[in-house]
Formats: sequence, C-alpha cells, structure tokens
Amino acid sequence: MNYLIADMKVTDWEQVCSIYIEGIATGVATFETSAPAWEKWDAGHLQKLRLVARGSEGVVLSWAALSPVSDRCVYGGVAEVSVYVGEQGRGRGVGRALLGALIEESERNGIWTLQAGVFPENAASIKLHLRGGFREVGRRERIGKLNGVWRDTLLLERRSGNVGTI
Repeated sequence: MNYLIADMKVTDWEQVCSIYIEGIATGVATFETSAPAWEKWDAGHLQKLRLVARGSEGVVLSWAALSPVSDRCVYGGVAEVSVYVGEQGRGRGVGRALLGALIEESERNGIWTLQAGVFPENAASIKLHLRGGFREVGRRERIGKLNGVWRDTLLLERRSGNVGTI
C-alpha cells in the first residue's frame, strides 16, 4: 500500500475525526463516547507532534498524536500516544510506520518517555505498541467507566535510548 506520512493540518480534521469516530465505535479504543470539536482536541495535543498517513489522493488512512501527561515541568519530556488506524489502512503496516515516525519526531522534540493506556481487549493496539518498542508497565484496574462499566487499561511505556539518558 502506498502512503505518505506528513504533519497533520487543520484541514485534515474532518478525516481525522471520522477515523476517531470509527475507533470510538469499536468500544476498545478510548473512554470517549463522542469526538470533540477541533478546538478542544487541538488544545489537548502537542502542536508539533501530530502526524497523518495519507493514501492516494490525499485520503487520511491513519493519524497519531501526542498529549502532555502533565503541565508540571518535570514531566515535560513525557507524553501520551494516540494512534488510530482507519478501516482502509488496517492490516497494511500503516499504523506501524506512523508510530515509528511519531517516535522519531518525539525524540527530535525532546520527549524521553511515551506512554499509552490501552484496553486489554485491544489486541491490535497492544501488538502495535509492543512492536514499536513499548513494554507493559502494569494494569490499571477499574481505572474508568465506559458506558457505565468499569474498565481496566494496560499501561504501556517506551523510553528513548537517545533522549533523557544523561
């Protein structure tokens, strides 16, 4: 499959949001039950660390972005990963390439730790992150409710071998 990884633009939001809604519909991608407006999503994600994989004719197949885990200075190099692969891109290596590009870009921007909270039932996401160099740190039991049901998440983490080592 041919695709190009590029910075996400504001004009990508409609397609990015559609992929996000696909993820929400699975019930294993996020605690969110609806997609936010662009302004809310934009405010919650790091400006420089948003990527998309574009297929033919510029169609967004997948997106990935980082969110700060805290506004405390000490956590300035720690970010939470979001990776969503649309139906058209699944099983074709797009997610792996996009996560790899996001990891490289995060290190260029001084991020030393990436973390992801993944539902244990989301086998594809767990596999993607493990292949990307993440490790399971632990299980957060009953961390939040989705549609009134308590859910666990696995906490996955990737430490940079280049940033924050000294």
